[in-house]
Amino acid sequence: MGVVTPQNFHFAEPLTLECNRTLPSFDLMVETYGTLNSDKSNAILICHALSGNHHAAGFHSSDDKKAGWWDNMIGPNKAIDTNQFYVVCVNNIGSCFGSTGPTTINPDSVDSDSVSSDSLDSNSSDEPQVYGPDFPLITIKDWVKTQAMLSDRLGIDVWHAIVGGSMGGMQALQWSVDYPERLKRCVVIASTPKLSAQNIAFNEVARQSILSDPDFKDGRYIQEGTYPRRGLILARMVGHITYLTDDAMKAKFGRDLKSGKFMYGYDVEFQVESYLRYQGERFSENFDANTYLLMTKALDYFDPTRDYPSTVAKDTTESAVQIEDSIAASVESSKAKAQSELEDAVTTIEDIESDRQQELSALKAAFAHTQCQYLVVSFTTDWRFAPERSQEIVDALMATGKPVSYINIDAPHGHDSFLFDIPRYMGAVKGFLTAPFITPSRPATGERS
Repeated sequence: MGVVTPQNFHFAEPLTLECNRTLPSFDLMVETYGTLNSDKSNAILICHALSGNHHAAGFHSSDDKKAGWWDNMIGPNKAIDTNQFYVVCVNNIGSCFGSTGPTTINPDSVDSDSVSSDSLDSNSSDEPQVYGPDFPLITIKDWVKTQAMLSDRLGIDVWHAIVGGSMGGMQALQWSVDYPERLKRCVVIASTPKLSAQNIAFNEVARQSILSDPDFKDGRYIQEGTYPRRGLILARMVGHITYLTDDAMKAKFGRDLKSGKFMYGYDVEFQVESYLRYQGERFSENFDANTYLLMTKALDYFDPTRDYPSTVAKDTTESAVQIEDSIAASVESSKAKAQSELEDAVTTIEDIESDRQQELSALKAAFAHTQCQYLVVSFTTDWRFAPERSQEIVDALMATGKPVSYINIDAPHGHDSFLFDIPRYMGAVKGFLTAPFITPSRPATGERS
């Protein structure tokens, strides 16, 4: 892409968030690649993941050594071909890369219109202050709402496609539910219909690492002239472990020692320890702690079915009942204790089946009115958002007769696989974006390719 220049879009109108708080105005940092055609029908929106931003491709200067985070996906003749498409990537509000967030000035602290919005750190109470911990909690729906406002500003009524990986995939999914008439294709990569209890637990450990850092200062570290560096490093280390696989870490580091021998201390000894600390240190240098808290809570809150109550058919637990009958017959003459244990196991099976059916029913209700064509991509070694979670999305789309293509890519990189240049993966995305649009008129049972 060569050198690209970010743009700042200011929205003077108030933005009411799901938490019932209102931002009086807000800014969005945006990068665009390629050329918008005359009828504005070739636009693709890119939604970023937790640590991402608007800089998805190209370089910011001729001296820049690091390309955008999805540079292998976006560009001339790449999977998202900028010779053919106009690509837009927006930094979400609540972030720390230029869009309105915890590190930008809180307008409530500004007494004069002459104050620059670039002022970020002053210890004087008479000076404008950043939002810090006063920035409201945000959700995926809030981000999608701001992206729709950006679409209006750009004059794009219908997106050719909306594409995202991980947290970006959640935004793409939410788009298809909230604005069904405004996108033709939805690409959901390495994502999930909602976070599992385990994923919420990982996020909570990361947050507590930050909140318990003495330098956090209740989130007012900028005003206090401190920074919760240690907490942010630990949070990133926890997160990074979940992005990789045991096999990948074994292949890359094994149990190799940094110095070749045991040092009998608590400093870095194993290569994997050195790697994690390096990743944490690097992350802490350019990411904001309050932003990390906000982003992980937005992940926890994500649930596209929340506005769509589900109803489960009477026969949804039929398979569990059959299992129960079978087990009951086989243990008729068994001891009471053994029978009780088996009955408990049956109850567990019933509960799991009931929960699965409830989830499927809720997703079907959410997807019932969607109008786009879907591509769902998962990766075999992704245990953060396992392929089974992508298949839940696919099953619900099929059950509602929506056009959906699904591919499970064999890759060794774990959750981070969506960032890698894997030929089969790139080919699937490119083929989906360039294939003719499948008009609605589908079998009642759905169809998956």
